[in-house]
Amino acid sequence: MKANVGKTDKIIRILIALIIAGLGIYYQSWWGLLAIIPLATALFSFCGLYSLLGINTCPAKRKA
Repeated sequence: MKANVGKTDKIIRILIALIIAGLGIYYQSWWGLLAIIPLATALFSFCGLYSLLGINTCPAKRKA
């Protein structure tokens, strides 16, 4: 798996995961478990949907 999630994208995904989890806990709903998806994509730096759509938010690495 080639990383396709950049730093800013990771931060946004983690914040979204925290909001979803918090709402799930507040409303005592199992829907809060959906927070696992953005959290996992942020931690692994890989999004399957991004790879299908050809999106890459990682900065290009410079060759020395």
